[in-house]
Amino acid sequence: MPFMDTVTLLLLSILPCLVIVAGLRDLTTMTIPNWISGLLILGFFPTAFMVGLSPMTVAIHVGVAMAGLFIGMGLFSLRFIGGGDAKLMAAASLWLGLTGSGLFVLWTGVVGGVFCLALMFARFSLQPYFMRAPGWVVTLMNPKGDIPYGVAIAAGALMAFPSSGLLLAFAGG
Repeated sequence: MPFMDTVTLLLLSILPCLVIVAGLRDLTTMTIPNWISGLLILGFFPTAFMVGLSPMTVAIHVGVAMAGLFIGMGLFSLRFIGGGDAKLMAAASLWLGLTGSGLFVLWTGVVGGVFCLALMFARFSLQPYFMRAPGWVVTLMNPKGDIPYGVAIAAGALMAFPSSGLLLAFAGG
């Protein structure tokens, strides 16, 4: 494998690695650190350059990310998601662009719905079994606790990534 392809593959691994970290952090701490979204934003531009996206395509990706941020801010203001979730949605949308964002929204919604239902069931039916679990599990099982939606956002991003403009450009190049 040529050196540049190896570098490009390493850059393309930024999104999957960081959304997995974000999902795990949200699950265990109920927070998504800003550095994760920041690194996703910073990592996008060299990746876009390496896969050969045109400046217009990069601009479209940025526009999709801005739309994701505005939607996330709206959901945050309605208290449906946390601020870290909104920033993660926008940063993931930057990577997914037009070709992947529809699937991102779809998969995030599906996984989020299933995850919320499973968590609600566990909170009300299985809570006594988790009393001696690690602290983050006890917090997660609190019947009135928050839902770590970063888990669904991470899953949605991972499932939509194969249809992103970045991977399509890499595969076609």
